[in-house]
Amino acid sequence: MSNVHEEAIKKFVSLMENVDEKMKGTFQNMHHGYLAETLERFLKARDWDVQKAYKMLTDCLQWRIQNEIDNILSKPIIPADLYRAVRDSQLVGLSGYSKEGLPVIALGVGLSTYDKASVNYYVQSHIQMNEYRDRVVLPAATKKYGRHIGTCLKVLDMTGLKLSALNQIKLLTTISTIDDLNYPEKTETYYIVNAPYIFQHVGRLLNLSCKEGRRGKFSSSNGTVDNCFLLDHTYHRQLYDHIKQQAKLIETGRPIKQGSVHVDFPELDPEDAKIAKTIESEFQKLADQNGICNSLNGVKVNGD
Repeated sequence: MSNVHEEAIKKFVSLMENVDEKMKGTFQNMHHGYLAETLERFLKARDWDVQKAYKMLTDCLQWRIQNEIDNILSKPIIPADLYRAVRDSQLVGLSGYSKEGLPVIALGVGLSTYDKASVNYYVQSHIQMNEYRDRVVLPAATKKYGRHIGTCLKVLDMTGLKLSALNQIKLLTTISTIDDLNYPEKTETYYIVNAPYIFQHVGRLLNLSCKEGRRGKFSSSNGTVDNCFLLDHTYHRQLYDHIKQQAKLIETGRPIKQGSVHVDFPELDPEDAKIAKTIESEFQKLADQNGICNSLNGVKVNGD
């Protein structure tokens, strides 16, 4: 790390000493003892501008306080059938670890439908997986590999991608914006696999923050990507059991409340809305040209 970057972190630390006690409390729950590394993530997200990074972090802390994010892992999605419906339509899972010990998060972009529950449940589920990653998965990896591991790899599986998936672009943009603003620089690299040929023509239009993204084959140390989406996968069983256990600790003597957690959604950036509209238009043009009506199945990018 350069002297300039070290100096930026020192200034950032000094600024954070002046925030109120509530912010200090939720910040401690965020950094888990890795203060400098956490500040560095926010600095990277704002090109090492200390004032902008400070505003980004304090906005994030305020969001956490207002939406009780520190307690979100004690709020299970119930009944179990509803949680299963969310899992069946929001395909995300932990498929293994890289050789360097980074968790590999797989996302079934092509086959996720997001149509079996309200938007609030999908946002709640996504934030819970973020928090479980940061509070449980990454600390466990850090302990196992004997060094700080604070980021993950993400595999975007485009198998089954359909034009109808564009109907969920607003929800996906909301989730992406939550990550950009409140969980910055948590992904080391994105991998895109099984992308339809048509996707290459419009891929340049996507605002996925995939500056280091790669396209090609990917395998993890823990089996196939598909299996990690299942509710019966070890990762999802442990996640759901953890949430239920935390709920029991907090709700002792009282029934666990049903209903989704309502988290404040960030406003959709006008530029993102414009990009989404352009993507939809380009997909439709290419679909018409190639005689494709609804499905993009069966057309894949060469492995490497």
